[in-house]
Amino acid sequence: MQNQRRGRQSNAPDTPDDGIESIILDLARVTRVQKGGKRLRFRVCVGIGDRKGRVGIGLAKGSDVQIAVEKAARKAKKDSITVRITENGTIPHMMDVSFKAARILLKPAPPGTGIKAGGVIRTLSDLAGIQSISAKMIGNNNKITNAQAFIKGFKNC
Repeated sequence: MQNQRRGRQSNAPDTPDDGIESIILDLARVTRVQKGGKRLRFRVCVGIGDRKGRVGIGLAKGSDVQIAVEKAARKAKKDSITVRITENGTIPHMMDVSFKAARILLKPAPPGTGIKAGGVIRTLSDLAGIQSISAKMIGNNNKITNAQAFIKGFKNC
């Protein structure tokens, strides 16, 4: 007899045929101090996308990098959103998004322009399947905060 639990899903990595790619946006070692000393964990921010309009980010901690990446990818997939992309491969209209101390300006660009953006905005735009966009990060340059601002902008769109 096999030792299987009913109702549980396997922790196997995603199959390659689902078309979802994941990229680590940020990786940090974080510690907390307890009576016995410092406890080390890893915090990971992962971006996922299918290059067809679906994108998401997930933030998770784990005692090992691999565990944290798997947790973050699961969260990103669960909380993913659909981005509206025009037939020209750009966004439908200009967006000025604020999230905490981060402010990002997203503008549609003519076909053939490419992705004119820096940092995580470039990565997430590519994962979403946006082909032409112009973006500027104003204020905070924290990767996680800017990624959350990007998601917030398309969630409210």
